[in-house]
Amino acid sequence: MNEIVIRGARLYGEGDPVDVHVADGTIATIGEAGTVTPGEDAEVIEARGQVLLPGFVDLHTHLREPGREDTETIDSGSAAAALGGYTAVFAMANTDPVADNAVVVEHVWRRGREVGLVDVHPVGAVTVGLKGEKLAEMGTMAKSVAGVRLFSDDGRCVADPLLMRRALEYSTALGVVVAQHAEEPRLTVGAQAHEGERAARLGYTGWPSSAEESIVARDCVLARHAGARLHICHVSTTGTVDVLGWAKGLGIDVSAEVTPHHLLLTDERLATYDPVNKVNPPLRAGADVERMRRALADGVIDCVATDHAPHAVQDKDCEWAAARPGMLGLQTALSIVAETMVRPGLLDWRGVARVMSERPAEIAGLPDQGRPLAAGEPANLVLVDPDAEWTVRGAELASVAANTPYEGMRLPAMVSATLLRGRITSREGKIG
Repeated sequence: MNEIVIRGARLYGEGDPVDVHVADGTIATIGEAGTVTPGEDAEVIEARGQVLLPGFVDLHTHLREPGREDTETIDSGSAAAALGGYTAVFAMANTDPVADNAVVVEHVWRRGREVGLVDVHPVGAVTVGLKGEKLAEMGTMAKSVAGVRLFSDDGRCVADPLLMRRALEYSTALGVVVAQHAEEPRLTVGAQAHEGERAARLGYTGWPSSAEESIVARDCVLARHAGARLHICHVSTTGTVDVLGWAKGLGIDVSAEVTPHHLLLTDERLATYDPVNKVNPPLRAGADVERMRRALADGVIDCVATDHAPHAVQDKDCEWAAARPGMLGLQTALSIVAETMVRPGLLDWRGVARVMSERPAEIAGLPDQGRPLAAGEPANLVLVDPDAEWTVRGAELASVAANTPYEGMRLPAMVSATLLRGRITSREGKIG
């Protein structure tokens, strides 16, 4: 029997410390600190009052395999996820070949199981080759051994309204979710940065907020008429929050995510012309960042998703216009949420569990993730030291790539241990 005792942890950061006894992949018992006696072969984790939460779930991860293993692999991405406190991640479809059929999604799923550090759920493409011209084999991917639950052309918008309508209609029969990269492409031709005074002064072609907001509004209406579940990727503008509030008020089944970088960073970072800050959607104005934080606290935005996007050195160490958009996120997500949401009092640790574990698991339909910390529940857990601080060094992160915008930044909160079905996948900054 695989047995672990987490001694002296505070569940959700609340109340007195308790001992959590884990056996055969589940939480066996929870008792007062010092009352659980481990067996001879049990492994003991001394929590010393640290915060115990359900393991994190990321609805938006780019693992790059197959096709771009020079930037990330399922091995390295899974390690980064485990070190970041994640027990489940959703791997986006923009691989090479594209995950638009059962063969590719099953490959990703099997590789995730082989690595075994985190549950890797492949995201299926909505359209063939992400080209936005013809629907992909959604049914065969959903019914494959990978059991695809989430479909997205992330990186590209499903811009054709008829095609998006058909995808939403098919999704209702399959019981899956369509996740939209909200960007009206005709409004972002040549766009390089958030449209506003700063972009104009620096000489960047502006990326209007309306490019995101118009697609979100359109798709909420389409989802309403199709009776479908819609998920909006990486929300970044105040107007999008307004649209989401309107849609939810009407009872439309729409959920949304925000990235850690859109909770912290603003377009002020563009003054350096450093492509590490280039991302899609772009870093927005300070007022947008403040609205993202309030919307996440209020539940208008449902969850945090990393949009972890590793890139090779040559794709970032170049002029801004030629650089690929995206940045690392798996190992820094918890700390950014602690910095932007917990320290200002917008969320407590139970709220962190809601936005990083419970709600994303619910959106994706994962029955064994995001579960309550109670006896009989799966032992997918993360132990967090809320008082720790650490300095981000891209070269020291587990990802193959090192493109982090937080280089040299001092951040709060650290993952002390991650457990996947009662097995330690990371501990004190090391795998396993």
